[in-house]
Amino acid sequence: MKGSRKGRILVVDDERSMREMLEIFLGREGYEVEGCSSASDALTILDEDKSFDLIISDINMPGLTGLDLLKTVSQSEKDIPVIMITAYGSPDSAVEAMKLGAVDYITKPFRIEEVKARISAAVERRKLAEENIELHRLLDQQFGFENIVGKSAGMQKVFGIIRRVGPMDSTVVISGASGTGKELIARALHHHAGGRKGPFVSVNCGALVETLLESELFGHRKGAFTGADSDRRGLFETATGGTLFLDEITETSSNLQVKLLRAIQEREVVPVGGTVPINVDVRIIVATNRDLSDEVKAGRFRDDLYYRLNVIHIHIPPLKERSEDIPLLVDHFLGRLADRQGRTFSSVAPEALKRLIAYSYPGNVRELENIVERAVALGEGDSLTVDLLPDEVLRAQAGGISAESALGKGQDLDSLLADYERRLIESALHQTGGNRTKAAEALGVSFRSLRYRLKKYGWADEET
Repeated sequence: MKGSRKGRILVVDDERSMREMLEIFLGREGYEVEGCSSASDALTILDEDKSFDLIISDINMPGLTGLDLLKTVSQSEKDIPVIMITAYGSPDSAVEAMKLGAVDYITKPFRIEEVKARISAAVERRKLAEENIELHRLLDQQFGFENIVGKSAGMQKVFGIIRRVGPMDSTVVISGASGTGKELIARALHHHAGGRKGPFVSVNCGALVETLLESELFGHRKGAFTGADSDRRGLFETATGGTLFLDEITETSSNLQVKLLRAIQEREVVPVGGTVPINVDVRIIVATNRDLSDEVKAGRFRDDLYYRLNVIHIHIPPLKERSEDIPLLVDHFLGRLADRQGRTFSSVAPEALKRLIAYSYPGNVRELENIVERAVALGEGDSLTVDLLPDEVLRAQAGGISAESALGKGQDLDSLLADYERRLIESALHQTGGNRTKAAEALGVSFRSLRYRLKKYGWADEET
């Protein structure tokens, strides 16, 4: 809000005593106040200064009336709320003022505390309206297509699907390796949802044990289990009117899949420990780094839930299959990360870009972003140069591992694969600062699978 921390108010009244009384009172309340004696003067002030948060105007004034002022303000682009002051016993004027767009009216004589409350409410509504406009602007920036970078045919196909199905309520399955940006696509779908004004709620199904996940999704009643000291709303309820994003959907058990199917079909949930269903209205978007149809064939995912979910399918290709997007992504991340760290990076050295394009990115777009962030943090000049790239990128050759050179060293297939797997895990742990949950996501495996591999290769099994 501009001006005073509480807001700026224009007081319009031809009675000097009334005008000065309001100016003094509102000034003591912390508002910045300007007064004038006529509607024509008020319009002149408003033409020069559009930063007022509220207008308080008397209705009966010589020349242009308060209603004339209200009509002009309501028809302009100023969008400033107006409170009218009416004389006692003139209800018709008050009704006319409300029809013309006044947010409230005050009848003389008035109690100052009543005026205080009405002014505070009007200014707060103005503040909330401005914050809502700013929020929509930020959402457009964060979740618009310009933040999902890609000119490749695969990404253009993804953009086309988002445009078509974003406004619909259809359930969506987003598939793709970890790090390809599945949640960003889900948020873009939610942002383009049109009539849905509820929240975007996300949960990683692979990060919680089954009993905790069930409570998170459906809520629980007091006493349902040890530690359930009070009723708690589930994420289905929290997301009502909006979108519920279920990441790593294949990590759910068969038992939980049955309950998910019922919730989606019946649009209702039963909290853990409860008996009364609760109606919910959510759009479901799920994500997986596996092939859901293969999971169904293998008996790990229920076919009835699969058919209920798989109305719209969006596949995000891995970064290694869309190398033409890498220069765009590098520029995008450079600009954003450099701004965040107060740095200026104006270029990427040709050799550095060549190495970045040649790298295979097991961690996909997320890994590329980490590589660029590292370069921005370490760089001293204004260019991303080869010496700022990590070893795994420098070792990369176009086309990935050379089979001929590897076999020439006399290594067998098992040892080659084990060595490559170790290096991938090491790289993922390095990129995520040792966070094993995030490393598992980057590698496209469950946390349990990563922990098994760490144990196999002799790494300590402490949580990090």
